[in-house]
Amino acid sequence: MSGRANGSTPKDALDLPAFSLDVEALDLGVDVKAVSMEILETESREPVRGKQATDFWAAVFPLLAGNEPFVVDFYSHLDRVRDFCAAKQIAFRDAGPRCVVIPQPAQEQLQQIFARFEAETFGFRAGVRVNEEDAPLTGELSQRGLDAYQSAYQRYTFCAVCEFEDGWVTVLSQTLWSSEVIRRVRPAAQSFDVHISRPH
Repeated sequence: MSGRANGSTPKDALDLPAFSLDVEALDLGVDVKAVSMEILETESREPVRGKQATDFWAAVFPLLAGNEPFVVDFYSHLDRVRDFCAAKQIAFRDAGPRCVVIPQPAQEQLQQIFARFEAETFGFRAGVRVNEEDAPLTGELSQRGLDAYQSAYQRYTFCAVCEFEDGWVTVLSQTLWSSEVIRRVRPAAQSFDVHISRPH
């Protein structure tokens, strides 16, 4: 993701990388603590899509999780998810009536999963709790989709809603404030030459 934006822009914009990651606290109500991450073209402010974006996200999420275990949650198009995982030899399990969980995929597998399902909305959970079955959550995921995270995220280090087609991730966490999110993902931003911005 190296290179600079072209065109007529202010001098400070010309000095920035071509892509920016906006990180800021998100107001989802008094009882919900959330941080948004959005990857954008620095000049046009359009979402970044495709391999550059999904490779970046695949580097970001293990950094966010740190040394804690994590899983990827799918609640729709499950046959496609199962077929893809079987073809790529990626371990998965069925959880709840309509939920597929992919435990601890390696970064290369994350790249494959994120690239294949970039157009879908799916979830990511991290924390020691992922090593145990969470039937209330997976049951809710089957019925309500990722809205179920709002009543469950406090049991985890974080839960994240991934909407890569829009360049967007929402992190729900009691402990990861925007400053801590930035600290954790900075190595990926530096590796991919992405400017980190705090809009407000």
